Amino acid sequence: MRHGKRWIAAAAVLATLTATGCSGGGGGDGKVTLTYATWSDDQKPAMEAIAEAFEGSHPDIDVQVQVLPWPEYWSTLQVGAAGRTAPDAFWMLADQFPTYAKGNQLLDITDAVKTAGVDLAAYPKAVLDLYDVDGKLYGLPKDFDTNAIWFNKALFDKAGVAYPDDSWTWENAREAARRLTNPAAGVWGIAAPIDRQGGYYNSIYQAGGKVIGDDGKAAIDSPEAISGLQFWTQMHADGLSPTLKQLSDTEAVQMFMDQKVAMYFSGSFWAQRLYGDQALRPHVGVAPLPKAKQRATMISGILNAGYAGTEHPKELAEFLIFASGRDAAVIQAKSGAVLPAYQDTQQGWLDAMPEFNLKVFVDAVDYSVPLPIAGDAAKWTGLETQYLGPAWEGKQSAADAARAYNTAINEVLAQ
Repeated sequence: MRHGKRWIAAAAVLATLTATGCSGGGGGDGKVTLTYATWSDDQKPAMEAIAEAFEGSHPDIDVQVQVLPWPEYWSTLQVGAAGRTAPDAFWMLADQFPTYAKGNQLLDITDAVKTAGVDLAAYPKAVLDLYDVDGKLYGLPKDFDTNAIWFNKALFDKAGVAYPDDSWTWENAREAARRLTNPAAGVWGIAAPIDRQGGYYNSIYQAGGKVIGDDGKAAIDSPEAISGLQFWTQMHADGLSPTLKQLSDTEAVQMFMDQKVAMYFSGSFWAQRLYGDQALRPHVGVAPLPKAKQRATMISGILNAGYAGTEHPKELAEFLIFASGRDAAVIQAKSGAVLPAYQDTQQGWLDAMPEFNLKVFVDAVDYSVPLPIAGDAAKWTGLETQYLGPAWEGKQSAADAARAYNTAINEVLAQ
């Protein structure tokens, strides 16, 4: 879900939000104006189409879609929520959600959802549960994402390696990465960034471990969890992945798009970007993540949330419900923007990019695990590079790094 820095765009949007004042306002023509902040240029056309469709049935409301790049999106939202200049509607992630919900910065739309007769069973329960606070609703999911292996068929063919399939284990993935790595050609078998959602969380659960235990405390130092971390640290130790420095200079998905990486384990949210590269498109394949003790993938999703300080709570609630409803889901799906959360609308997403075997991501729901969230998740996940980086760089064992990180997580949870 992350995108590169676009400083000029961020400055322009920040200026717009500041000028707008306290979330939204009244237009010169008597219309109510709602701002809708997102972080994806790739999804902007679909979001604008959704806004236009909503305006068609709500002629007195004008929705302005605004895009900020990651991570400026979060800093702008944080400042805006504290200073009462936040956008009316915005995207929310599960690890950031608790801070905003507990800070009373999100609009409670529980009653509006009931009045509108929204069927909550239409959304993946695992995603809804990520955003549950004492039974209150602060938004509805617009999409969901699972993970799979994105792979380059041309590089596999050149190396004489069979394509990944649903029989793959960790050993198959390691062996393929070894055979695909070609230092002379500047090609690595796999990209192994410190990526919790697309990377090491998945392998921890595949090994039978957990990130947060049943007791609500960190469990990333268990033997199973350490094994999940070692799946990635060993890739670096063997020289099968670009270094952390290289992956910080150029994001992993871009290295995959540049055909310098043969495999990239990540989410369904990259489909549109990869499909949009016409030169790369014929070479892109998709397969399930490999399994260890069991098959597992993270599942999460973006929430369409609203600012509690909006000047137009009624209109905002109506927009949030629409933006996560069936009609909006169909628009998202047909555009290829993202895998929509609303039930029975995913086929349009599959049909939008027929050359890709995207059904892999839908099938992955059956063995998915909700993204681990506890306490101030944004704070302790923000420490991952500090504590896990030395293991990825070969300066510390995965076990030692896991124990140190486990302690740090528990310190945050205890606050």
